[in-house]
Amino acid sequence: MNAAIAPRALLLTAFDQLLQPELFKDYGPNGLQVEGKAEVRKIVSGVTASLALIEAAIAADADAIFVHHGLFWRGQDGRVTGWMKQRLGLLLAHDINLYAYHLPLDAHPALGNNAQLGLKLGLKADRWFGDNKLGFLGGRSGAEDGFDSAESLAVHVKNALNRPVTLVGRAQGAIKNIAWCTGGAQGYFEDAIAAGADAFITGEISEPQAHYAREMGVAFIACGHHASERYGAPAVAAHVAAQFGLAHEFIDIDNPA
Repeated sequence: MNAAIAPRALLLTAFDQLLQPELFKDYGPNGLQVEGKAEVRKIVSGVTASLALIEAAIAADADAIFVHHGLFWRGQDGRVTGWMKQRLGLLLAHDINLYAYHLPLDAHPALGNNAQLGLKLGLKADRWFGDNKLGFLGGRSGAEDGFDSAESLAVHVKNALNRPVTLVGRAQGAIKNIAWCTGGAQGYFEDAIAAGADAFITGEISEPQAHYAREMGVAFIACGHHASERYGAPAVAAHVAAQFGLAHEFIDIDNPA
C-alpha cells in the first residue's frame, strides 16, 4: 500500500504546533531550514544533518529529513563552502526538505530528548529543574530504593544505551534523586545539585564538573552527546508521520562523541 502525501507547509505547521519553537530563545533557527519538494511521502529522522545522514536519506527515497542538529547556528560563518556546500548541494539537488528543532525537541514533555531518554533508562520524571525547564528530576520507575550506588547507576546507563560512560564522584551511597538533561548540558550540573539530585546524567562533561562532583558528593555521568539524543527525533517524526499516514524511517549515523 502506498503511503499518503502531505504538503510541506502542513508538516511544518504540525511540527511547530507540537514543539512550540516560539517559546524558546535558541542557538539557531527552528523549523524548515531547507525547502524541498512541495509534497512529502516519506520522512527520515536522525540526530544530525550530516552528509552521511543526507546520503542515507537519499538512498531511502525520503522527501524530508527531521533532525535535532540542523545546518545553521548563531554566529556561524555564512559562506557556503566546504562541508556546508556538500550538504546543501545534496539536499537541493534531490529536492529534500530539512526540518530541524533544537531546544524545542529537547523540552517536549512526552516526545522530546529528555523525556525519551528517561523512558529508555527507566526513569520517571517528577518535575523540571533549572530556569530554562529543560532538565528533568525524578527517580527509578517502580523502584523506591533507586540504585545501590553511583556505580550501579552508571552500569545501568551503559547497558541501556550500549555505550561506555564516564562516572565522576559519589563512590558510596544509594542514588534516589536522579537529574538528567541530554546533550551538552554539563553547565546545568549546578542547577541539578541545587535541586537535590544525587546523580546527574548528560551527554558531555567538561573540566569543572569533575571537581563539582567530587566536592559536592553528587555523581556525574556522561554518556555521549549523540547517545543521549538518539530518541527524540524519531519519536516526534513518527508521531507526525502517523498523523498524516506518511512513511517514516529513523537512521542512526553512529557518533562516538
